[in-house]
Amino acid sequence: MTMMELQIDPIACDGAGLCAELLPEHITLDEWGYPIVELRQVTAETRRHAHRAVTLCPKLALHLSRQA
Repeated sequence: MTMMELQIDPIACDGAGLCAELLPEHITLDEWGYPIVELRQVTAETRRHAHRAVTLCPKLALHLSRQA
């Protein structure tokens, strides 16, 4: 199975915080509401939730990429 990595584009992000609500296993928020990726490697158990968070990000600032 291909491993996936979670990434946030800090320029595109507006700090809505939806990603942290949808994927608390991987993302926390700083004091201004901007996401901090605590765990970049997405596990098989959280992959479905990660895809949902990426899809629902209002600024399309959250991305999943394949790890080499």
